[in-house]
Amino acid sequence: MVTKLDVVAGNPVKKGAGKAGKKPGQKAGAAPAAAEKGARRKERMARIEQANKITVTLQTDVRRALAAQARAAGMDMGHFMQKLAESHLIDGAPEGDPLAARLKARRGVVDHVVKLAQEMQAEGGFDADFILKVLKRAHADTGFAKMYAAAVADVAEKPKQAARADVALNQQLGRLIKRAVGAKSKRDAAGKILRAQVKDEVISSYTLLEMPAA
Repeated sequence: MVTKLDVVAGNPVKKGAGKAGKKPGQKAGAAPAAAEKGARRKERMARIEQANKITVTLQTDVRRALAAQARAAGMDMGHFMQKLAESHLIDGAPEGDPLAARLKARRGVVDHVVKLAQEMQAEGGFDADFILKVLKRAHADTGFAKMYAAAVADVAEKPKQAARADVALNQQLGRLIKRAVGAKSKRDAAGKILRAQVKDEVISSYTLLEMPAA
């Protein structure tokens, strides 16, 4: 018996830009043009996301063994399979390969954050703002900050791409933090996931968390 597993390769893709507002001094057609540009970008990113999605067929016992390893590592199956693929690239890359260097740095960032989240939970530090607390403590370490910079180094000189890479990495870290401690997204009475917006922090927004009922 086999199991089909959909895996998204690469980073989560940020959704397209919001509504374009008319600024003082804009020409009459500026807002529609900006909206059209935003729609094209959203469509392009959707195509990239679809191109990065692959389907892997596994034997059931293989899938179960991998799922157990993923749980032990505090990851969901998608991230764990992504890690396996990245490990293959790192191990086979020539010395000085920039992609391998970036993947190694990203690996270090992920492993550090997952371990830190588990340690902070053990210390009793879990609360609704746990994602922010973990990332703040992580970035307070200069070694981690350098490693994080290296993880997005390939787009460091391209502000827009760098911003998207930063957002994508932080979104992944947020999901991994939640998974690492067995938390779930906090929701309001209508079932909508609650998010916090902050200023002058290492991240600008994050999902509020809570522990499942015993």
